[in-house]
Amino acid sequence: MTDCKRSRCPVACTLDLLGDKWTLLVVRDLLFGRHTFKELQASAERIPSNILADRLKRLEREGILRKQLYQERPPRYAYHLTDKGRSLGPVLHAMLSWGSTHVPGTLNKEEIDALLNAE
Repeated sequence: MTDCKRSRCPVACTLDLLGDKWTLLVVRDLLFGRHTFKELQASAERIPSNILADRLKRLEREGILRKQLYQERPPRYAYHLTDKGRSLGPVLHAMLSWGSTHVPGTLNKEEIDALLNAE
């Protein structure tokens, strides 16, 4: 499990776990119903496969997701958020809301709702 690296501050420790360029995007896609490696890799940001594999392993190790074998040969897994992972939903929703309000060029609320309903 995570060791706080910089301090015992919950914000710093959360950033140590989730604060890189890719991790929350993987959680976002899992929340949106993408569950296979291929589906996760197909997101608009085009996460490189080696980085995606690393983030999935880290999120599993930290208890944020679990993997489930759905094909034996070759082995293929589906990834699902645990309760701990799903509890990041409000955090991501707040980031969506903040970004669509304060970052020019991002999707507006209607566009986000349309994407979510299309999933």
